[in-house]
Amino acid sequence: MREAVLRSHRQAGLARLYGATALACLFACAVPTASALAQQITAKSVPSGTQMLLAADTLVYDNDKHTVTAVGGVQIDYGGNKLVAQRVVYNRDTKRLVASGAVELINSDGTKVNSDHIDITDDFADGFLNALRVETIDKAYFAAESAERMGGVLTTFHNGVYTACEPCEDKPDKAPTWRIKARKIIWNGEKKTVRFENSNFEFFGYPLAYLPAFEIADPTVKHKSGFLIPGIVYNNHLGVGVKVPYYFALSPTYDLTVTGSGYTKQGFLGEAEWRQRFNNGQYTLKIAGINQQDPGAFVDAAGHNVNSGPVNDPNKFRGMMGTKGQFAINERWDFGWDVLLQTDKNFSRTYNIEGYNDLVHQSSIYLTGLSDRNYFDVRAMRFEVQEDTLSSDPTARSAKQPWVLPSLDYAYIPDTSVAGGQLSFNVNTRVISRNRLDAVLANPIDNTSINNVRGIEGESSRLTAEAEWKRTFTTDGGLQLTPLLAFRGDAGYVNANSASLAAVNQMGTNLSEDVDMRSSLARYMATLGLEARWPLLFSMPNSSHVLEPTAQVFVRPNEQYVGGLAVPNEDAQSFVFDATTLFERDKFSGYDRIEGGTRANIGFRYSGAYDNGWATNAIFGQSYQLAGENSFAAPDLVNVGAESGLDKQTSDYVGLVGLNSPSGFSGSLSGRFDEQTFEVRRAEVKAAYSSLPISLSAKYAFIEAQPLYGFTTDRHELTLGASTHLAQNWRLFGTGTYDIETNVLVKDGVGFAYNDTCFTYIMTYSQTRDTVTKEVSQNIGFNLSFRTLGDFGSSTSAVDTIQ
Repeated sequence: MREAVLRSHRQAGLARLYGATALACLFACAVPTASALAQQITAKSVPSGTQMLLAADTLVYDNDKHTVTAVGGVQIDYGGNKLVAQRVVYNRDTKRLVASGAVELINSDGTKVNSDHIDITDDFADGFLNALRVETIDKAYFAAESAERMGGVLTTFHNGVYTACEPCEDKPDKAPTWRIKARKIIWNGEKKTVRFENSNFEFFGYPLAYLPAFEIADPTVKHKSGFLIPGIVYNNHLGVGVKVPYYFALSPTYDLTVTGSGYTKQGFLGEAEWRQRFNNGQYTLKIAGINQQDPGAFVDAAGHNVNSGPVNDPNKFRGMMGTKGQFAINERWDFGWDVLLQTDKNFSRTYNIEGYNDLVHQSSIYLTGLSDRNYFDVRAMRFEVQEDTLSSDPTARSAKQPWVLPSLDYAYIPDTSVAGGQLSFNVNTRVISRNRLDAVLANPIDNTSINNVRGIEGESSRLTAEAEWKRTFTTDGGLQLTPLLAFRGDAGYVNANSASLAAVNQMGTNLSEDVDMRSSLARYMATLGLEARWPLLFSMPNSSHVLEPTAQVFVRPNEQYVGGLAVPNEDAQSFVFDATTLFERDKFSGYDRIEGGTRANIGFRYSGAYDNGWATNAIFGQSYQLAGENSFAAPDLVNVGAESGLDKQTSDYVGLVGLNSPSGFSGSLSGRFDEQTFEVRRAEVKAAYSSLPISLSAKYAFIEAQPLYGFTTDRHELTLGASTHLAQNWRLFGTGTYDIETNVLVKDGVGFAYNDTCFTYIMTYSQTRDTVTKEVSQNIGFNLSFRTLGDFGSSTSAVDTIQ
């Protein structure tokens, strides 16, 4: 530190005292003032007794003028606040201090103020700054020819500029993406507002709009009542809609947002959302409603009002109420809920109510516990399928969804090993109630019809407990042997009504199966298994490869009630046999079905790494039913094993090949192939490339006809997507899905976007088509997002974008 030199040695002690006083006043007033100019970020008070550090070329005391002056490279650090200037003068008579010459103030919270000249009172209530620039900690910027502060709460910028865009390092004089120029910018520290008078909104340096006067909340204020930036949407059923939200900042812990939306075809939609936070969690409550003006806008090609509300009177009020919450009981336990109630099955999706517009919304109340080796989850659930089909349509699913009251999962792995191996326990239970039969039965003459009962009308319950032990032994040659023991027990209860029993009996007749719908049941499954894996490493000059031949055998008794028509199948309906499930002990997707009999799985895994950055992986194999009854060949209420590739003694082949490159290219090919002819039964091809300025993706899916599931023809679907950066920050993208079998472009869309650190723009146009009626639904979405100012446009994009 450069030593201060006193011109008057006779009064050196007094000069030091006045100098310290003046510089202390400088930070008592200038630092809080800088904070005020930088959006009123309150400076932290400096603790009493804090030492001030000063460095200057010269310290001068003028006893006649009652001033203390620090001159030449002044650097001051006081309680974490820093000042750099060429000259600092404090006048004891006027109680004002003046800093000049490349002044920079850095507050303890990081706020920076740059100015040529600062003149301010020592009580920091009034002051004046010239040619200033303010940078807040969240990278928002003010600049002005001058600024003055009055009464300690009101700061006025003259000929000011505000932006949240960082200056360009290469071209600091280049206009930011957006900025607001105003004759006056008035910040009110008491009302927490920033007012712009005689202002112009500039976009890329060009004036876009003249605004005589407008006011926004102080950007540092997280909760302040007022209008939020409106939004706009378009849908061919609803028309053009304008959303105007108003925010009520009622408390630091709770608030309310009310939104009014006007649609040109359907009228006024009102929404209200209440949010409240607590120390251990939070919850929200949302309501919305509308009286539709034109339900006829929802008429499909067949003349059905599929989306307009209650069937008997589509003009009735449509509305919803939804609530979500989550609370931490302690470090291990959470309690929460997500509940949706609405007047009809698809109101929230039709009007895009944020948070409740998914095609399938799961309402649930849950309690979850998690520790190092324990997991517990219990929840009650209800599924709302927000579909467009009529309730009378046999394919409609909404009214046939069950109540799950409750579902429970528990898993536990003991800390200590048992016989040198790992022991694990799993418990699952569920109770299901459905008030409408979910069934499509076959005509015996028509062998292409569906034969299944996807869910009975009535109640069913099941309790499952399972224990598994396994241990891995590694031989000197690297062969890994893993013996496995597992035991599972189930108990269940079924109360099906007469309509369900009749449907099941009809299904059994069509399938020539004996039916014995059980009112109660108890069953078990014991498994003795052995897995052998032999990882082989092949090292080459430019690559390394690991080939892992794998064989498994599981010895089990037959699945009890193997006919499947004796018990409902609610949670094991989504079964798919592919490379990812080849080596699973039980390939069913849920607990309602159990894989039985003796089965072997044989195949290999492969992975390769290359010095040039490429990587490859593969899985291939086959499964064999060695003894006992094949669970996948036995029909159940949903024909889950039929045409799966496992319903034969020797299964179809399944395989997967994938690769990744350092240049951004990746691809995979997976499929299921006939065990005799190697004919493709199911296939999926994916390819993607991502490297500036282009991103591409392609996906082709093929599924062979499955008449027992209602798919009488093969299914081919192709999805393409592309995105290109036209220039820095500018992007064009598009996507399309084409159903090759029906020759219908199911969905397509294009979009245009701009994105930088302070502004985001996106505009999309999309179309969806019904594969049967060819009816077209159109959507236009756009969104403008100005950092610190807010968003304008639709809340969601109409097209899935590729980054």
